[in-house]
Amino acid sequence: MSASLVITIDGPAGTGKSSVAHLLAQRLGMDFLDTGAMYRAAALLALEQGLSPDGGPALAAAVQRTPPAFDWSGSPPRLLLGARDVSERIRQVDVTAIVSRVAACPEVRRQMVTWQRAAAAAHPRLVTEGRDQGSVVFPDAPLRIYLDAAPQVRARRRAEQLRLSGHEAIEAHILDGILERDRIDSQRREGPLRVPQGADRIDTSELDLEGVVEALERLARARLGERLPRPAACRSC
Repeated sequence: MSASLVITIDGPAGTGKSSVAHLLAQRLGMDFLDTGAMYRAAALLALEQGLSPDGGPALAAAVQRTPPAFDWSGSPPRLLLGARDVSERIRQVDVTAIVSRVAACPEVRRQMVTWQRAAAAAHPRLVTEGRDQGSVVFPDAPLRIYLDAAPQVRARRRAEQLRLSGHEAIEAHILDGILERDRIDSQRREGPLRVPQGADRIDTSELDLEGVVEALERLARARLGERLPRPAACRSC
């Protein structure tokens, strides 16, 4: 079995990448990297320090002073800024509203890509999710997946997620935000959102979370074979 293995999961906002990647990593006995959380941490720094979300050099300097780090002892890993656990804070509406603008800054993206590759070096059996993991950060990964879903479906999922966490959610406003994030993510100069060449594209519009994870586990085991451990129920087969 190879000591180094990366699976990438890319796609637009609201396709369930984080939840899917985390559960897939658990099933395959791999670590999980949420790169979207890293950009959200940078957006939170911008809010807290009164920085423009479009101010690349200043934002990159702020991120270098207080780099996002993961506490890998939990599942999923918790995101830290300094000594603070910001895993919940970065999911709030004000962060979501500016994260695509922050992520469009080339200076911020270059720094994040460096840290993401370092994470893969430290955790060589990794499922990583984001917008450019299979196209830019790990273009040679043996399995690159692109999740997609209709914008209306993604808006409904995000609204349900917010309501379950006790936040007010207006689906029409969320849809507008998703469409704007898609526009920014796909048009940015560096690391734009796109389907990586050779990636497996999966539309999740008609699938629930369990269905998506099962489909990806089947795909991973078929594609990667002996590089993955057998499912727990079959290890004595």
